Amino acid sequence: MPRPTAATRRYRPAGAAERDWLLRCYLLRATDSLAAAVVMYAVPLLVLTLTRSPAWAGLAFLLEWLPRLIAIAGAGPIIDRRSPRVAVLTTSLLRAGAALATIAGLAAGAGPWLVLAFGVTAGMLAEGSFLANEAVGAEASRRAGDRAHRVQAVLTGTDQTALLIGPLIGGLLLLAGPALLLAAVAVLSTVTATVAATVRTHHPRLHLVTAEPAARYPLTALATGLGTLRRTPALAWLVGALACVNLASGLLQVSAPITVTRTLDHTSAAVGLVWSIAAALSLAAVATAHRAIDRWGLLAVGTASAAAMCAATIASALAPDLALYTTAVALLMAGEGAVTVVLRTARTRLIPERDFAATLATTVLLILAPLPLAGLLVALWPADHLRVLIATAGLVVAAGTWACFRGLRAHRTAWEHNDDAEQHLKAA
Repeated sequence: MPRPTAATRRYRPAGAAERDWLLRCYLLRATDSLAAAVVMYAVPLLVLTLTRSPAWAGLAFLLEWLPRLIAIAGAGPIIDRRSPRVAVLTTSLLRAGAALATIAGLAAGAGPWLVLAFGVTAGMLAEGSFLANEAVGAEASRRAGDRAHRVQAVLTGTDQTALLIGPLIGGLLLLAGPALLLAAVAVLSTVTATVAATVRTHHPRLHLVTAEPAARYPLTALATGLGTLRRTPALAWLVGALACVNLASGLLQVSAPITVTRTLDHTSAAVGLVWSIAAALSLAAVATAHRAIDRWGLLAVGTASAAAMCAATIASALAPDLALYTTAVALLMAGEGAVTVVLRTARTRLIPERDFAATLATTVLLILAPLPLAGLLVALWPADHLRVLIATAGLVVAAGTWACFRGLRAHRTAWEHNDDAEQHLKAA
């Protein structure tokens, strides 16, 4: 058999090159999501462990998410002007540096405030890298054509896998102290930066070059995104629905350590177990979401998943023991995973490529805005009546979600047009 020449070694079929590029995108998403998940779940639990105060836990969640929203508003214009690959590389290196600096500060005798400051900083950086990864994922979806929802299912499954492993890693490392936990975050961030350096796109920037310049400043980018939402009612209603269900998700995220350790009288290790079991079910839901979308369409799957989330929120407030509580949280995360596939597929279809990151930042900002609100509600609400808050929020979220999906049905021509186009491509 003849040995390959230099020319044949350099040649790679287009299909193989595309698969290699897509695998690098998946790996980039995996390492970045895992680093973010470890920080997101470990920091509030560490604050609760150190202070023994539910109010402080809620405040920590609030302080963690408010700067994240600010980072989202500022990151969109930067990503539109720069390569998303450069954004992921930069944020990952900064997160690794922040973790190492925090380790040094703790060794020098700094107090718990330093850990909270790291959580805020890492959260802001995570949102920037998330937006950049979403821009890369949108490019992958556009390349996939009518199989876009399958690409988004893999990306969402990658996120859910990180949510499955992240709490376990964070909980185990936390037993050995914050230093080891922070060192793991630094290592994951360094790996992410290394992978980002190898990811290329066909164009230096993902938005189309037009006569109009991209939005350069946060307020301009916000106005651009809001203008897109105003011109695309289907996207606006979808964002509204996701904002509603995110309030339920946020309340469970911030209240789970309090409910498990105080109301249900279990150890902090049980908190990580609850989220890991829930993430496993969510991963299974994401794995089957693309088949459900193929059969019933985006709108039907999104409606059913949102309804499941609302029911799970109310059930979690009524659960008398850890097993039923875990079941309710798992149902909520399963619904959230399927809804995420629907959202990412829909906004890839509906958001124009020009100023994509600026518009994406606006939609993400609106969707995540209920999360700091959830932290504020838990911080102000009496801890002994926390379940009343969760149940009430579940009813409010159900009403808001129902109204938003009614609006979506009124503008379903935008969905049906895309679904018909997909069916035509499959038949061809």
